[in-house]
Amino acid sequence: MSAPVLSARKSRFYPTAVLLIVFAIDFSTFLCSAADTDKEKEIAFQAILQRMEQKVLALRDEFERIYQFRCDTTTLDQCGRNNYNDCYSSYPDAKCATGDEFFEVQCENGETCPASWDIKRTKVTIPDSLALGPDGNPTDPEIIESVCYTRLSDPFLLDNYEDDENFWSQYGLPASWTYFGAHNGMFRMLPASREECYGYDPRRRPWFVAASSGPKDLVLVLDTSGSMNDYGRLDLLKEAAITVIETLSVADKVAIVTFSTDASVLNGQNMLIRATKENKDKLIDTVNQINANGSTNFHAAFTETFSLLDLTFQNESTTGCNVAVLFMTDGKITTGPGHEEVIELVNTKVKEYKTDYDRTMTVFSFSLGRDADEIVSKSIACSTNGIWIPVEESKAYGNDITTAMASYYKLYALGLGDSANEDFVAWVQPYEFYSRKRMGTTVSAPVYDRSVTPHLLLGVVGTDA
Repeated sequence: MSAPVLSARKSRFYPTAVLLIVFAIDFSTFLCSAADTDKEKEIAFQAILQRMEQKVLALRDEFERIYQFRCDTTTLDQCGRNNYNDCYSSYPDAKCATGDEFFEVQCENGETCPASWDIKRTKVTIPDSLALGPDGNPTDPEIIESVCYTRLSDPFLLDNYEDDENFWSQYGLPASWTYFGAHNGMFRMLPASREECYGYDPRRRPWFVAASSGPKDLVLVLDTSGSMNDYGRLDLLKEAAITVIETLSVADKVAIVTFSTDASVLNGQNMLIRATKENKDKLIDTVNQINANGSTNFHAAFTETFSLLDLTFQNESTTGCNVAVLFMTDGKITTGPGHEEVIELVNTKVKEYKTDYDRTMTVFSFSLGRDADEIVSKSIACSTNGIWIPVEESKAYGNDITTAMASYYKLYALGLGDSANEDFVAWVQPYEFYSRKRMGTTVSAPVYDRSVTPHLLLGVVGTDA
């Protein structure tokens, strides 16, 4: 299928006053020596935002450049002895962080303790589901390759950090942290620090998905029929849905439809809502309370989904970008119209949304559980120009659920790799940083292998603010 197309634009989602709060700078005193009026201060601050966007685009360019050297013999020879991980490594130039810079929980009494970091070295992190070798090393050749070629970014990251230190010191702020999250889950960051072992997966962070997929309208359609109680499938459904919800940014719109004998919209919504932290938290709380019972009615599920989208489009309450329907089920239709009628319904609405609203809708069909019936869900995806993905029980069978759920944004990443979106960047809603336990935001940009067509997503670079 062809890659969805996004119109070229910069994704800046916050007014200046909000981002000033994020930077912990008082608007009334910001740049007081260089600007006398609020308008002048705002212009000066916009210049800072532009500087950060230029920085992250330069970072993108560097990672795209070094990817070309992934097969170089020198790169491979030096790889193993030049990487530091977040769990076992001792950093040669580590320094103690101050209380407002960085905290990690390692004290026996459970209180937060000042940690150490090394601003002269990067660290590498991989999720525990991928750390399958001795001493938590990766065994997947693609992840090993990512670790090796990204090591070449160290000189650039070090120079960038030194430049940031000089720039931000005039405002009494620390240098920005910079990093690269690969599409396979590997993560490299400067400065290096010791943290919870293998606890971080960049693909589950909003800054990663926002840059790799762009703004989108997303509907999760969840099977809550009685068969979902078998083999732990209901828990798998909740884990999969929550994984998706957590990755959404404030640029996205979202809703959840649950179905069994009938279908309904979670939390009584009649249109898609903005994926703010507050709204995401409410959806996650409700997903955790889902129970399974009743028959399986696919037609009711899609009818409710399209009623929701119809009203959203009619009220122009959308992102204006791609539409993703993530359909999660474990089996066959047991009540209502059959799969041929369901396919006809979906195909009709796909064409209608393209004709009436110029919107591209893609159905991603997920078969949940290793014993799930795959025939109908695969048929729905293939017959509607969608994508089908099997999702096995991650803990019991070693499957990485994050990788499975990442399929939908990897498709949209193809559309962001073209020339029309050449300098696409994303800002995400302020959030608590994973390591530093303070509020901030991230500007990020997708990284591609541009030697092939369409360009393939390698990962996402980001810098904190």
